[in-house]
Amino acid sequence: MDKIIVKTQLSEGARLPVYGSSQAAGADLCACLGNGASMVIDPHKWAMVPTGVRISLPVGFEAQVRPRSGLAAKFGITVLNTPGTVDSDYRGELKVILINHSDNPFTIQDGDRIAQMVISRHETAQFELCQSLDETQRGEGGFGSTGIKEIKG
Repeated sequence: MDKIIVKTQLSEGARLPVYGSSQAAGADLCACLGNGASMVIDPHKWAMVPTGVRISLPVGFEAQVRPRSGLAAKFGITVLNTPGTVDSDYRGELKVILINHSDNPFTIQDGDRIAQMVISRHETAQFELCQSLDETQRGEGGFGSTGIKEIKG
């Protein structure tokens, strides 16, 4: 399978996104805070963390910014708007909204891996107004409605 090309510009001190293994789906995004700089996310607060990375995706592709499982499991740090969507026509710096779900301050150092970016194909739909939708077994059953067994009393 051919790899797609994602044109990438870096601010001074920024790091190119890198895959951690040959079969990793997500490329690591690193904080770009300036040489030796750090930032603290207080407990139960969030912050926009710069990466210094700008990308140009081919039309029909998106980038999804997702949490790093290690930060979530060890420190309660995750991406607030997960997955964050980067559209193919966006040219600004990628910033990651991290939230600290823990009771302890969390310090980010310049260069720390803070999130991962997955590049995916997507479709663009045409929405057509109609008077009714086709019937399904599920119908209007919403959150948590599938897989529930009827309780007989």
